[in-house]
Amino acid sequence: MTEEFHRVDRPETDEQTRAIHRVADAAHRLNEAVQRAVGAGVSVELIRVSRHHSGTGAWGDQLVPTVRETKAPAD
Repeated sequence: MTEEFHRVDRPETDEQTRAIHRVADAAHRLNEAVQRAVGAGVSVELIRVSRHHSGTGAWGDQLVPTVRETKAPAD
């Protein structure tokens, strides 16, 4: 018995809810990338470089990564 899968659209949401989901999805992908980088032997630090303001009271931090290769222990 084979069932067909059909795309299920997300329910209509307001702009703020969509924005929150976009940020949450991006943060999840970023965390996965950090874990992969650490697994590959580099250290990753996220640093806030600026804060974006909307002019209406909303704000958000903007980040850049600093990545450092770890030195292998001397034999």
